[in-house]
Amino acid sequence: MGMTHIQTPPKWRTLLILGRASNVPTVWSNCLAGWLIGGMAEYIVLFWLCLGGTLLHIGGMYLNDAFDVGFDRRFRQERPIPAGHIEEKTVWILGSGAISGGFLCLLWGANVSLMIGLLLVASILLYDALHKHVSFSPVIMAACRFFLILAAFDSSGNPWQGSALWTAFAMAAYIVGLTYVARRESTGGGIAIWPCLFIAAPIGLSFLLNNGRFFWMGLMVSLVLLAWVVWCLQFILRSQNVQIFKTVSGLLAGIPLVDMISIVGVDPSWMGVTLTLFFAALFFQRFIPAT
Repeated sequence: MGMTHIQTPPKWRTLLILGRASNVPTVWSNCLAGWLIGGMAEYIVLFWLCLGGTLLHIGGMYLNDAFDVGFDRRFRQERPIPAGHIEEKTVWILGSGAISGGFLCLLWGANVSLMIGLLLVASILLYDALHKHVSFSPVIMAACRFFLILAAFDSSGNPWQGSALWTAFAMAAYIVGLTYVARRESTGGGIAIWPCLFIAAPIGLSFLLNNGRFFWMGLMVSLVLLAWVVWCLQFILRSQNVQIFKTVSGLLAGIPLVDMISIVGVDPSWMGVTLTLFFAALFFQRFIPAT
């Protein structure tokens, strides 16, 4: 009797899957939004923000799998560690190294304050360690994006502005709803309506930040985001053939649309960049799963 040969994916693909690399454009979008609201520091600062944010995202995702290895061996055996595509020790080393590198990029390259940098890293590590054990893990995940946007703003060295905080809070609300839905992908159970309200919260940001000559442009972007959210939610709100992964992947790709709302009244010429990052996330999801 012949033996069935299970093909092992290339190492580079395993690393991209572990790091949920298809979501990296959404990290860049957050960095861009905070950088623009902060007053557009030098472009080299934006580079360090994006590099640092990328390393923190990838490192956080690596450590996420490292912390979850026990759960994955029982319920998600297709993940790289339980599938035998990479050793658990290697993931711990790579994840810790990426987190450290990202932290240094923000502090030394982008001039982010030590306090904001530590709060961002602490949020990432807390989520990785606790998200399978506490019911409020969506709030911790939201804190990661909240402090990423504040870190990007902080790189400007300018005094704190209400627009930066409102932008960060709107993104956090979106992530709370998104992460709640994502939890159901692995744990099962019904989907409540309240997360959908959090996901739609950034639309209120448009009315808060975009007034005067930017009102109608902000309203247009809000309607685009609303249409995308409704499209994504249809996969979980219908009674049959519920596809949570499609909703979660789509909402993750929609993060740049949330950022677009926040930059309409700052410098609308950058809206095309956030839209490009939205389509980039969708494109990369065709090859690397977002969750």
